[in-house]
Amino acid sequence: MRSCVSWVIPPTRLKHFVSNEPRAHAVHDGRYPRVEIIEEGMREGMQIEDATISVEQKLQLLDALSATGLKTIVVGSFVSPAWTPQMAQIDELVTRFTPAPGVIYTALALNERGRERMRQYPVLQDPDDVPRTLVHLCDVFVRRNTNRSQLDEIESWKSVIERAVSSGATTAGIAINAAWGSNWLGPFSEEDRTSLLERQYEMWRAAGIAVDRVWIGDPMGWNMPHVVASQLKVIRQRWPEITRFHLHLHDARGTALLSAYEALTTLGPECTLVLDTSVGGMGGCPYGGHGRMTRMIPTEDLVDLLEELGISTGVNLDRLIEAASLAEQVVGHALWGHVSKAGPRPRGDRLFPMDLPFIETEREAQHFRLGPEAYVGARSPWRAPIESPARARVQETLEGRAENVLHALTDGNE
Repeated sequence: MRSCVSWVIPPTRLKHFVSNEPRAHAVHDGRYPRVEIIEEGMREGMQIEDATISVEQKLQLLDALSATGLKTIVVGSFVSPAWTPQMAQIDELVTRFTPAPGVIYTALALNERGRERMRQYPVLQDPDDVPRTLVHLCDVFVRRNTNRSQLDEIESWKSVIERAVSSGATTAGIAINAAWGSNWLGPFSEEDRTSLLERQYEMWRAAGIAVDRVWIGDPMGWNMPHVVASQLKVIRQRWPEITRFHLHLHDARGTALLSAYEALTTLGPECTLVLDTSVGGMGGCPYGGHGRMTRMIPTEDLVDLLEELGISTGVNLDRLIEAASLAEQVVGHALWGHVSKAGPRPRGDRLFPMDLPFIETEREAQHFRLGPEAYVGARSPWRAPIESPARARVQETLEGRAENVLHALTDGNE
């Protein structure tokens, strides 16, 4: 049961105007950039969870995510199982899951060996379809994470650019990671970030390849909304041809969704904003010092925010919430999404019943998706049905809209 109401209008008459289905009709008013969501739960999330989670459980979650309307899903990573045992069975997962039409599936590979393994599977698309250079601002983190130095990364730029030229690439990206701060070195300045971006930009320009995108990562959760906005403004002002911005924001300190919103309101409609998220907010890197508490933007929270802003995502939020619930069962503990716990803002036939009993626990709050069974035994002080003239007017409005929809459907079938 997906809703609990004290009055009922037949669902077939309601679905055309009151729903938590994807709002394909949502109007983009031109204030915001185009938004792309990349679901990282199967990689970023699973890499920090228990290594004993079975392939069957992962398949169940991946197939559930595939049915939500998400456009891009990262299924895992091709890395050494010695240090990331959670990804030891990535090959079996890729060969057994059920791809959904229209969904792009990809994976992470940190070196050529990993990329060779990934190329065995035609269902996976290369996430690096456009060449890019990358450097970490924190040399401690990159040594811990990939056993390379910052200098190694910078020295690799030349070969990356040479391969891009040889392949005939016309556009490229520049990237910085651990961009806003480090648990070992402290915060980094806007000048630090911009300087490393500029060095990459100039090398690409000298090679005759245009830079049209930037990737910024934050593995230790140092992002702050105003700092993120300021950096994006600097990039737009200095390199107006860069219009694609990819942010990988961790939520260790609860600022990632705020920073994403700042990015939304900073970039214009000529830009594309790519946001990495994870169902339930699960995610983290064992090399960063926070483990599972690093977290990510919960996908369901971002989808809800975007839809409320009028930015259509094409994602079925109901199904995504069910996937978040499944994810908790798979990992064996509570996750950190908000919308999956309290539900979307109720509208239409999903308005709460006025005689709802006391709702105190997380389980009881799930009545928005489980119905009255969620609050069986809950205390209720109401001795008589609650009446509300305002609610009666809402019901009349909904019934009137339902009649109009019914008439329109009838007329259209004549």
